[in-house]
Amino acid sequence: MSRTYKKETRVVVTGYGAMTPLGKSVDEYWDGLKNGRSGIRRITAVDPDGFPCKVSGEVPDFDPTEWMDKREARRMGRFSQLAVAATYEAMESSGLDMSKEDPERVGVLMGSGSGGLPETDQQATIKVKRGALRMSPLYIPIMLVNMAAANVSRTFGMTGYTNTCATACAASTQAVGEAAEVIRRGAADVIVAGGTEAGICEIGMGGFSTIHALTTYTGDPSEASRPFDLDRDGFAPAEGAGTLIMESLEHAKARGATIFAEITGWGVSSDAFHLVQPHDEGRGAVSAMRLALDDAEVNLDDVDYINAHGTSTPTNDRIETLAIKTLFGEQAYKTPISSTKSMIGHSLGASGALEAIACVQAVREDVMPPTINQNTADPDCDLDYIPNEARETGVNIALSNSFGFGGQNACVVVEKFRD
Repeated sequence: MSRTYKKETRVVVTGYGAMTPLGKSVDEYWDGLKNGRSGIRRITAVDPDGFPCKVSGEVPDFDPTEWMDKREARRMGRFSQLAVAATYEAMESSGLDMSKEDPERVGVLMGSGSGGLPETDQQATIKVKRGALRMSPLYIPIMLVNMAAANVSRTFGMTGYTNTCATACAASTQAVGEAAEVIRRGAADVIVAGGTEAGICEIGMGGFSTIHALTTYTGDPSEASRPFDLDRDGFAPAEGAGTLIMESLEHAKARGATIFAEITGWGVSSDAFHLVQPHDEGRGAVSAMRLALDDAEVNLDDVDYINAHGTSTPTNDRIETLAIKTLFGEQAYKTPISSTKSMIGHSLGASGALEAIACVQAVREDVMPPTINQNTADPDCDLDYIPNEARETGVNIALSNSFGFGGQNACVVVEKFRD
């Protein structure tokens, strides 16, 4: 059901941070996207000889002690470490000074699909080899999916509204949308919103391999992620974290913040269809996009750019294309679309936050990042996917799509800020 109201409170982005396969900052990430560089390499987090997928998108040379001491690092799973690191950059870029804020008006809303999956893998091995009572006493607080939000909150002293979205690959897009709603309804002035994932481990690789979701490409790793290309064969697993400082326009102006972009709409839906496959007609995807655009009060022909879910799996890319055509009609052929997963792989619950950051940068700089590895046309994927090279053109409104296992769908609308 479409929303029939428009809240008066405007929600803006005033800072961001990113840990990605292209680098450990938004500048490195965005420079890689604009220039069509791939962060996909031969996998190192596990022994690739045991799996059909040989590639991954890992955050290069990540050392958590750049952002925290060794004791704190040992008390966090990698997904939490990545979230805290990204938030340090986001806080610095926003200029938000917690000593001048009411901490009860500053919250955290994170998305993650699997939480501490590598730590589960490690402790399961200990349990089998040495017994359950030899497991780490820190395992539970390290593993729980809510601990990224908890650790960000604890690190920065944010005591306001806190929550975690665990809607698989839609998790951090939903977190951004939920954060906007929390601010709209007056429950917070500022929310640190985003997502994080660090699931590259034997359990994760084995689980996704047995359902044939991962690429088995054995050539140059940089060519393994090929969204919308005829020869795509699965996604490149990845990790990462992205956080955005979101606040009410009134609050941002009062503290003299630089405003990067505005979040004007969001939508969430469920396919109610299948465990892992999208609806054959893309109904849930259509609904989430429509709800987001309705919430933003944006017409279809006002959308300048779509950052697609675009995982590089045969079914997802075909169904997402169909969903865009169903909603946009002939306008679908005039709307540029790209998948930044072609360059960083699929970081599952973190992907939506990283794609929201890409959309913020797109409207800030009037640049649409490309879909790389677009070499062979697929007749079922016949839209404008911005092949191989970025496009410099006006971007006022961007739509970001995320569609997860279980038919969980979330979309957000990012607009160029205009006072």
